[in-house]
Amino acid sequence: MLKNINVKMSWLCTMVGGFIVLALFYTTGLMTPVIETTLVMIGINIILAVGLNLVIGFSGQFSLGHAGFMAIGAYAMGIVTLRIPTFGGFLLGLVVGVLVSGLAALLVGIPTLRLSGDYLAIATLGVSEIIRVIIMNAEKITNGPAGLFGIKPFVTWSMVYFAVCLTTLIVTNFIHSASGRATRSVRDNEIAAEAMGVNTTKYKVIAFVIGAMTAALAGGLYTSYFQTIMPQNFDFMKSIDILIIVVFGGVGSITGTFIAAVLLGFLNLFLQDAGALRMVVYALALIIIMIFKPSGLLGTKELSYKNLFKKGGRKDATSRS
Repeated sequence: MLKNINVKMSWLCTMVGGFIVLALFYTTGLMTPVIETTLVMIGINIILAVGLNLVIGFSGQFSLGHAGFMAIGAYAMGIVTLRIPTFGGFLLGLVVGVLVSGLAALLVGIPTLRLSGDYLAIATLGVSEIIRVIIMNAEKITNGPAGLFGIKPFVTWSMVYFAVCLTTLIVTNFIHSASGRATRSVRDNEIAAEAMGVNTTKYKVIAFVIGAMTAALAGGLYTSYFQTIMPQNFDFMKSIDILIIVVFGGVGSITGTFIAAVLLGFLNLFLQDAGALRMVVYALALIIIMIFKPSGLLGTKELSYKNLFKKGGRKDATSRS
């Protein structure tokens, strides 16, 4: 119990400190439109990657369908906001997207999560493509391949920051709860967990649904901020982009996900004028990390104030001796 409280307080302190720093950037004029857009995209990617890390890193299920659930949230937001162009419509669009995505994940997860490994990856990829094809063909509702545009913007960087904090607290609380421990036991050894009476399908589905709902939240924020969406924004490569962040930071590390999203986000910013060379440098950076650190930047470890203070104390003790 005390450990869980310390974890929550560490996250809360970090979040409050981060908001103060960003607010200072904004009030002093250092928050340029380019930096703001970059930070918003980093925040949206963190929401997506934290949800996917819950599915892959903590429940042990290899999913490639995250872009499909993001698309559900994005189009729900766009459709509702175009019909109700008010802040209330914006909130309603977020809620509808999250609930519909959660329901879709539940209906899909119950049969598909009995699979594992490559079979599960192919199944979830198929689900994502089915969602995208439905969006492309439901022209009367989604405007088909042309997408939706002229969506009224309600999202700000501070709203995205709040959504990042909310998502992180929900996921970390789940991980450190009794359900989270059962989910991790399924990841570590599904046969042993089932032998101990753990309903493995139940906990895999719970993690899958939470991941899908966070993806829908990110999709809704993306739609409202950029005001335009098209089906190709949510293709197979979008799922791969999110997976790269998870693997880069460390599968099973939430703080690793944060670090990877920030590093890759600013790497894209610095390379935006490099043209085609940008993707080459981006790919090389990923290859180098995978060669020298195949488990990702942090592996399954988490950064914490307690560990930092312990290391500092050990260094002091060594120097005194």
